[in-house]
Amino acid sequence: MGDIINLLSDTIANQIAAGEVIQRPASVVKELIENSLDAGAHNIQLIVKDAGRTLIQVIDDGKGISKADAKMAFERHATSKIRTADDLFSITTMGFRGEALASIAAVAQVELKTARQGDQTGTLLRISGSEIETQESIACMPGSVFSVKNLFFNVPARRKFLKANETEFRNIITEFERIVLVNPHIAFTFSHNDAVIMNLPVSNIKQRIINVFGKRLNTQLISVSAETSFVTVTGFIGTPDSSRKRSSMQFFFANNRYMRHSYFHRAVTHAFEPFINASDAPNYFIYITIDPASIDVNIHPTKTEIKFENERAIWLVISGAVKEAIEKSSAGHGLNFSNKETIEMPVYDHNREKKSNIEIKINQGYDPFRNQKTYNYHSNVSNWEQLHSDTTTIEPIEIHEIESAKHRQSPSEILFEERKNILIYRGKYLVTPIKSGLCFINLRRARVRVSFDDYMQRISKKQGISQGALFPEIITLTPKEVAILPFLLDELAYIGFDICDLGNDSYSINGIPAGLEGIDPVETLRDILDKVLETGCEVKEEITEVLALALARKTAVQQSRNLKEEEAASLIARLFSSSSPNYTPNGKSIIFILTDEELERRF
Repeated sequence: MGDIINLLSDTIANQIAAGEVIQRPASVVKELIENSLDAGAHNIQLIVKDAGRTLIQVIDDGKGISKADAKMAFERHATSKIRTADDLFSITTMGFRGEALASIAAVAQVELKTARQGDQTGTLLRISGSEIETQESIACMPGSVFSVKNLFFNVPARRKFLKANETEFRNIITEFERIVLVNPHIAFTFSHNDAVIMNLPVSNIKQRIINVFGKRLNTQLISVSAETSFVTVTGFIGTPDSSRKRSSMQFFFANNRYMRHSYFHRAVTHAFEPFINASDAPNYFIYITIDPASIDVNIHPTKTEIKFENERAIWLVISGAVKEAIEKSSAGHGLNFSNKETIEMPVYDHNREKKSNIEIKINQGYDPFRNQKTYNYHSNVSNWEQLHSDTTTIEPIEIHEIESAKHRQSPSEILFEERKNILIYRGKYLVTPIKSGLCFINLRRARVRVSFDDYMQRISKKQGISQGALFPEIITLTPKEVAILPFLLDELAYIGFDICDLGNDSYSINGIPAGLEGIDPVETLRDILDKVLETGCEVKEEITEVLALALARKTAVQQSRNLKEEEAASLIARLFSSSSPNYTPNGKSIIFILTDEELERRF
């Protein structure tokens, strides 16, 4: 048997390495802009076409590159940031590993025009698939112009698996947001297909946040500040009433570098717990300044994950700073701060022992069956008024959903013994007798199921009924919301929304779906857009289902009022006529059946 191990060619090795750094057009945007930042640029322009497939161009007024360095910059592991291994532990620049440009050049056609301040001529360099095609002297302004064309032109499989343009564009916006939020002292412009998406002048951090995410944040930001001997925490959080079910405005930065950190995220949410609902997500923009020697940024190819030496101590500082900011702000007035814990800023001790102060006590004499009433209900209960009047003293019983085939009844088989026998229990559940026992229905989920089916039918038949607004509502969208809305306009119209483009990222909501009178149209539309952005749907049918589900949930909340018995009977009838009455569109159980046999076994 002959030898089978061969060395890869430089071209193939570069393409493989490129896959670790350049995953999509947004990766190119991140690397090129970070190079401009490291070059000391004061003005940076990002120009994108076809969501980065055709062109990604970054223009800066930085210090530029010499002729010799221009060629060297595209070699693997070529960097001006690292001289020794110790330098890895004191990194303050963005790029440092020297793989970005080499990786980009391996999978695209790259053109670089650059000149240093005072140079008589600049340099033009063209590279295609790692091969240098042109290097010559040209006249150009100081700074650099990087143009990346036809990304993945020589790796068809990678290009094939790029997402839809709207998705790749949203990813580019995400990377752009992360960069500009930590560099308010630099002016940025961002254009896509010759349309200006963002124009951000030099400003302070608060104004940069408002310029990126909209003027509505102007009254919703609370300043956060805390300084200790080992870490400084600054930034802004959203007021408690600006928290929402979903939120894309959650940012951590460490030494001017964006990062993801689930542990520190928990520190923020912990501080918000007394002031918001458990299902809500707070907005925050937290900037951490710390000794570079105490963190490791080289643990992930995209450098978005950072390891900290004193994580527990930093957690306490963040949580304490956020909680103090909420309580001191006008947003905290009128809230109940009784029994609130006091968080002291920690002094970190490397040699401290980990001790547990938790003591668990067990009441050995506890008898769960002592002094409890026992109820013997026959499956054919006829006196529902008497049962309902006594439900406040009924101990809860565990009910298992019957999954066997004999209990998977079709809607036509699940019939009421008496239509009037419907118990509305605590405003959350409907209980009614059926042929095989008792049927328990989650009221809110039933409404979601019924409303979802209704909206999907409206979309399929294009028969949405709109309720005109007496005074149209104006909504100004963020760039990411603007990117997704055009793909939803038809479906929104079929459901009953009447939306008109006013230009400059503003839209007029002239009508809402009939039956949703009293909702906040702006908040409802934002919730729908947030949900679509969160799920990242690609296929039109998936987007339609997400849209219908988001609106169905809104409808269910809007209908959260006491039902009359006739309305409950109507809701159950509509539920049982659904093709999927047992589950919500996202797979949550709606119906539990307690059979006569199961009930008899309990007595």
